[in-house]
Amino acid sequence: MPLFSALETLMLELGRINTLKVQAIDSGGAWFAGDQLRILLPKREVPPQTAPGDELAVFVYLNSEGLPVATLKHPKAQVGEFAYLQVSQITKFGAFLDWGLEKDLLVPFSEQPESMRAGRKYLVKVCLDDRSRLVATARIERCLEEPPAELRVGAEVDILLWEFTDLGVKVIVDDLFAALLYQDEIRPGMKRGQRFKAYVRQIREDGKVDVSLRRLGAAGAREDREVLLDALRAQGFLPLHDNSAPEAIQRTLGMSKKAFKKAVGGLYKAGLVELSEEGVRLKKR
Repeated sequence: MPLFSALETLMLELGRINTLKVQAIDSGGAWFAGDQLRILLPKREVPPQTAPGDELAVFVYLNSEGLPVATLKHPKAQVGEFAYLQVSQITKFGAFLDWGLEKDLLVPFSEQPESMRAGRKYLVKVCLDDRSRLVATARIERCLEEPPAELRVGAEVDILLWEFTDLGVKVIVDDLFAALLYQDEIRPGMKRGQRFKAYVRQIREDGKVDVSLRRLGAAGAREDREVLLDALRAQGFLPLHDNSAPEAIQRTLGMSKKAFKKAVGGLYKAGLVELSEEGVRLKKR
């Protein structure tokens, strides 16, 4: 049976973590799959007491001979995912990235929109080339898709920070499409390549998507009140008020000034806080 037909039969994905059952163990290591295709986990990586029938979560890729092999080490990104990775060296083949495995990940020169430099980090997507070898590309725009038709406002998504702009941060949603996180939601210390949980804030008429780090509507308002309450319980008093700079509120609470004012109003109506020109204080009971 041809290699890739065998892989499909096993429902095995190259360049990704697969849960496979150990079929046999010998001096070479642990073997997965069956007669048509055998995948080796080298002996040095086989956990003690492993026996046939056990299942292991392994990363599967092709070795230099074009045969599938397994490792218990999990890379910083799998096929289809984006990651912010550091260049370990530049060779005649391209740039090699440290992605958590013994063998570094190649970015061919043709996949570099700008010449990469050793020691610097770049946002890339992990892919399979036309020979099913693992490579990466830094041509991010080419990798992005259109937002799915079923996407709805309020949906919870995973975002990766891509590029800081005057409006905010371009992000990649669910490793698929681009969106924008606005300036007033940028938290102190945010860096390119970080991932956060977010929510779809708006789907514009042109199909572009805006996201928020806060839940929308009543759920978001409740979360903001809880964040403010927790901060007040810890400190008793916060020197934040209507005239505070948005940056100070964002730095202290991680929310916009608008969200802060709504949270303060809600807690005040509930009789939980006292307000003054100096700030907000937890009400003593």
